[in-house]
Amino acid sequence: MEYTIKQAAEKMNLTAYTLRYYDKEGLLPFVERDSAGNRLFTENDIEWLGLICCLKNTGMPIRKIKKFIQGALEGEHTLQSRVEMLLEHRNAVLKQMEELNKNLEKINHKINYYSGCLDTYKSSQHSQAH
Repeated sequence: MEYTIKQAAEKMNLTAYTLRYYDKEGLLPFVERDSAGNRLFTENDIEWLGLICCLKNTGMPIRKIKKFIQGALEGEHTLQSRVEMLLEHRNAVLKQMEELNKNLEKINHKINYYSGCLDTYKSSQHSQAH
């Protein structure tokens, strides 16, 4: 099955503009075009888009994503470098998650603190009403 850029964008919850930008940045060198020059996305292209979105959403710079894709297109002799890129990125994501969890703990602490203050305030307002 083939998808137009609009269909591929909808399927991936992206905009056609984003897909055109990715193409311009060299992230979609595998996407074919029809005789009119329109991009045609295959199921395999959609899978690649899923990986591109995953890497981008977790903070990998576009230049590194492009390097990863170029390596994949070059063949199996780049497997080691691609695995190393993914390991490095995974470590960065884990560090980011650790930082987010620390921040979440602080937010939860403040929610508990202010909820207690709110309960005390409501109790004092209720006492004053009587």
